[in-house]
Amino acid sequence: MTIEGSSLADRFCDAVDRFNSVVGRVFALSIFIVVLAVLYEVVARTTFGQGTIWSNETTIYLSAVTYILGGAYALAHRRHVRIDVIYERLTPRTRARLDLFTFIFFLIYVGALIWAGSALAWASFLQGEGTGTPWNPRIWPIKFAIPIAAVLLLLQGIANLLRDLRVARPESRAS
Repeated sequence: MTIEGSSLADRFCDAVDRFNSVVGRVFALSIFIVVLAVLYEVVARTTFGQGTIWSNETTIYLSAVTYILGGAYALAHRRHVRIDVIYERLTPRTRARLDLFTFIFFLIYVGALIWAGSALAWASFLQGEGTGTPWNPRIWPIKFAIPIAAVLLLLQGIANLLRDLRVARPESRAS
């Protein structure tokens, strides 16, 4: 929630947090579809002795999209991988400064994901690329999840950067 009179940066950060939280929660629910597809596959194989291609591909691709789009949710909640043994012992200001420094590498990574992911997704779309199996679903929607996820990561990274700048700022001293 935003407080009346909050800055534009605060409203931006809050909006990005909310959006990425919604996306993360919605795609987390897609795991129930994955569970149903796996359950169907297990029953089909054990009871009827025949597996299905669609179940396997649904499980793989829906899990992949959920994993990819969950990255911004994890970043919003500061749950990405880092060396917590060291990181948690640092002061909040030092942690913010470290996060500001690593933002440079984050920006390079996310930029590469947007650029390369967009090229791969667009090429897949133009080719009408499928999986090559008898079911042969189009996989360009899954590939488009890569640049979309990267944009969500970038927005969340910027929101975190704005917060880190506030925390890392040296305290002003009265003269």
